[in-house]
Amino acid sequence: MTKPTIALCQTDMEWGAVEHNLRRAERLVSSAAADVAVLPEMFATGFMTDPGPAAEPADGGRIAAAMRRWAGDGDRAVVATAAVRDGEGLRNRMFFVTPEGPGCSYDKRHLFRPGGEAAAYVAGSDRRVAEYAGCRFLLLVCYDLRFPVWSRCRGDYDAILCCASWSARRREVWRTLLRARAIENQCYVIGVNRTGSDPSTDYAGDSAVIDFMGRTVVEAGAGEELLRAELDLEAQRTFRRTFPAWMDADPFRLVQEG
Repeated sequence: MTKPTIALCQTDMEWGAVEHNLRRAERLVSSAAADVAVLPEMFATGFMTDPGPAAEPADGGRIAAAMRRWAGDGDRAVVATAAVRDGEGLRNRMFFVTPEGPGCSYDKRHLFRPGGEAAAYVAGSDRRVAEYAGCRFLLLVCYDLRFPVWSRCRGDYDAILCCASWSARRREVWRTLLRARAIENQCYVIGVNRTGSDPSTDYAGDSAVIDFMGRTVVEAGAGEELLRAELDLEAQRTFRRTFPAWMDADPFRLVQEG
């Protein structure tokens, strides 16, 4: 398969109302005729720096369980994040759930310091690439998108998947970074942001799929939307062969402090 399909499930959410938000998300995901359905960051609670009892256990609890059910019922992968308690610390954990099983997870590396996330959560230390439907996806969460070294393609992925709760005040930054990451890595970028508002800010949506040349494949507005896009991986490989900018990239090595 060289043309996997992606569903962008852009939605609002009710603050802290997990069961309500799960039902709302299920309606969107169930309508997503696609290989991979992607939801916003912390879609079941809203972006919480102090989730308290809303934090799930390390395996994702009821949120990941619902995602597994949706994946199995629709023969699709489902991707989203949840606040989980792992040991003594909180993690903003992204789950890539497949019909065959739990898939893989990724802990958000870059915690949003201006919003208090860095003080409340433990940062992840490992990149994750999930492979499904013939495509390799680098997993990123919201603020991760600002950091090009962490997301640099090393020949190990075809597309970036980014779940986000990105404020409307910085919507042009979001739209610019989606395109920048696509152009510099010659990859597809799938960014799914929420809409509506929470106690601290408003959200503009602007979920999008950007192709390997920085062109917009699909882009949402500010309301709840379900968009579908096809990733032409053969066209991407051809472009990388005929315009091999990746061959001139500067070498580097990530060093983990501590």
